[in-house]
Amino acid sequence: MPNLVLSSPLKGWIAPLDETPDAVFAERMLGDGLAIDPLGSTLHAPCDGRVIAVHATRHAVTLRADNGAEILMHVGLETVGLGGEGFEVHVKDGDAVKAGDKLISFDLDLLSQRAKSLITPVVITNPDAFRIVRREQDHAASVGDFLMELAAVGGAGATLAVADGEVSREVVVPLQHGIHARPAARIAESARKFASEVALVAVNRRASAKSPVGVMALAIRHGDRISVAASGPDADFAVAAVVELIESGMGESAALPPTTAPPAVVEAVRAAQDRHLASEPGLLRGVMAAPGLAIGQAVRFVSSDIAVVEAGAGAEIERAALEAALAQVRARIEQAAAKGDTARKAILGAHLAFLEDPELTASAHRLIAEGKSAGFGWRRAVGGYVEALRGLGDRRLAERVDDLIDLERQVLRALSGEEDEARSLPAGAILLADELLPSQLMGVEAGQVAGFCTAKGGPTSHVAILAAAMGIPAIVAAGPGVLDVTEGASLILDAENGTLRVGPDAGQLADAQTAIAARHERKAAAKAAAHQESRTADGTRIEVFGNVGSLNDALAAAANGAEGSGLLRTEFLFLERETPPDEDEQARQYQAIASALDGRPLIIRTLDVGGDKAAPYLPIPAEENPALGLRGVRVSLWRPHLLKTQLRAILRVKPLGQCRIMVPMIASLDELRAVRAVLEEAKRELEITERVELGVMIETPAAAVTADLLAAEADFLSIGTNDLTQYVLAMDRGNPELAARIDALHPAVLRMIAQTCAGAARHHRWVGVCGGLASDLVAVPVLLGLGVTELSATAATVPEVKALVRALNLDACQALARQALDQTSPEAVRDLCKAFHAKVGA
Repeated sequence: MPNLVLSSPLKGWIAPLDETPDAVFAERMLGDGLAIDPLGSTLHAPCDGRVIAVHATRHAVTLRADNGAEILMHVGLETVGLGGEGFEVHVKDGDAVKAGDKLISFDLDLLSQRAKSLITPVVITNPDAFRIVRREQDHAASVGDFLMELAAVGGAGATLAVADGEVSREVVVPLQHGIHARPAARIAESARKFASEVALVAVNRRASAKSPVGVMALAIRHGDRISVAASGPDADFAVAAVVELIESGMGESAALPPTTAPPAVVEAVRAAQDRHLASEPGLLRGVMAAPGLAIGQAVRFVSSDIAVVEAGAGAEIERAALEAALAQVRARIEQAAAKGDTARKAILGAHLAFLEDPELTASAHRLIAEGKSAGFGWRRAVGGYVEALRGLGDRRLAERVDDLIDLERQVLRALSGEEDEARSLPAGAILLADELLPSQLMGVEAGQVAGFCTAKGGPTSHVAILAAAMGIPAIVAAGPGVLDVTEGASLILDAENGTLRVGPDAGQLADAQTAIAARHERKAAAKAAAHQESRTADGTRIEVFGNVGSLNDALAAAANGAEGSGLLRTEFLFLERETPPDEDEQARQYQAIASALDGRPLIIRTLDVGGDKAAPYLPIPAEENPALGLRGVRVSLWRPHLLKTQLRAILRVKPLGQCRIMVPMIASLDELRAVRAVLEEAKRELEITERVELGVMIETPAAAVTADLLAAEADFLSIGTNDLTQYVLAMDRGNPELAARIDALHPAVLRMIAQTCAGAARHHRWVGVCGGLASDLVAVPVLLGLGVTELSATAATVPEVKALVRALNLDACQALARQALDQTSPEAVRDLCKAFHAKVGA
């Protein structure tokens, strides 16, 4: 393929990209290129191609050349803040252009006064496919002069294989972990609603959007630019629906579950184990999949092979047999999902999507048509995708192989009429296996298994997620030595440290038994006293509430002694649906939760969507940084009719006053005043004259440092430590590479909490914590010492938090807090807190 020559799109001075006064461009985060200091006021096409994206604020445009190179032209720096003022766009998404065609005109004088800089980067955004082999810089150029020459990497064009006549749109994938099993299943579900053929297209790769396994095999990652293409009677609608679903993020921008470990953490664990444990005999090491400590005996869990014959008994017979087996497995999965918890439902939902994958069944039917048996055809069809996923070199996608193998096994069992052999497990069984499949773990009662350890597998596998949900300590990736352990051998499984000790001596067993007994004793004592009032040892009242997100959560919190709910996440009513809930539906749900708390306080957070939580009926415009865009209260004030409906529903809960209202993501007093105005209007409409408490969440540094101003008008302040931590540390909590470094006990975060408490105290307002730090027993003494008087924890940890509070002396907590604020790292703070716990015997 011949090289591509780009001409200058602007009249001006051509400069190296390094001279751009913006790190994103200067450090080539978006790709390599050049920068132009413009003397003209019209941006032109640098080559023939097609417009794939005109930015909503008209200051930037991306072209895709005929050979697949993608060229971003960004007029000025920080011009997005102009909201389109001063720009005129001459093209739209999808337009074909010729070199020299006008793209954008702009007011040069306006930009020179209002923009950070006029410098206009011209960047190749797919540098993995194209490299710059020649460029001109450090001189003046006119429109059409030579700018740079591109060559395809490896000599092949990186075209997106969109066929002529297809409707297509490009989308940048916002999902933090890319398109893995569950997002692929949702994309397939959406695509199947349309008669058109729908495909996802990545560079030189294409898969049917109706095939979740095929979509997974594309190995689409966070930030990838892909196309959604369709042909057929409803192609426009199909493309729009799939693009909207992908752009919504599907709730996949959140951090990995706390029981999983990102690759960096896994490598750190392995390195530590290699240093400290390599020479110790009788000790196997792996990676924690689910926390806990267990003593038990080894039970080898070996799955027997399922034999299939290659030759079929006739295409019609074999097709009918396969359909019957698929229906049987489908019914079993649907039944299990109906009574499962959230984690189990999500995993089984992905299994159902795989089971209905048209590419899988079509592949099996083709083999059946060639005279093969249903079992042979199904095994071969699944096997092809298994090999494809294993060959991608992507840890998360390779771990989905287990799901496919699991389905292969279940369907083959159904075809043969056999069931997996039931096993009678001894008390304290610790299962040892090469790998465990999700259905195998779901097939055992949690009480039958003390833990498990596998030779292979990964910490983000579905088996790992299930183990955490079932409360079963688990280790994965411990190596082939797991399979050499003698059946019935005595074991100590320490998941937190990633170790399996084989044949422990009496002293090691005694230490483990003491640790387990102490844990159980602490939990049992805390549970027994869970309904007692929460006061420190010196009599200070500390309210311990529970965070809830549903009626079941509220019942669990009340059962565990929660003195109220410090956070009702109302998103459970607003997400995963096409239209927002009306006032009556919300009022019924809030009333049910309030009744479950039996008069205890219920703090209801107003709708908190945006960022990593998207609702399809709220078409939030594409944002360069969603975490800093329309989120929380900003969405409510952007769509005030939704806010008013929610406030009216809350005000209808009886008895009036049980519910307090809390506003998320507040950054200024004006936002609080705007919400209060809507609240007062709703009260007037409902003829309510009584006072209703309105508080704010402290999640932004702006709110923390102006807490004294907010406290003058807010009735209470509650700190959301999860978001506050990410904003204070400037670390995205959805980034798995940073997950291990985001610690709310960082001294900077603690100083923000201290400032919040001090500001609130000036106006005699109470401060609570409803973020993850309230459930961290190590952190509780520091929070009390800083001035927090309400903790809203997870329902399961409420008894232990209350028990800990009763063991604390406030003066000692305040001394600890003063020391913590002077530490230099979160690790130092945690060490200090652990020493404090040991000293007070908590």
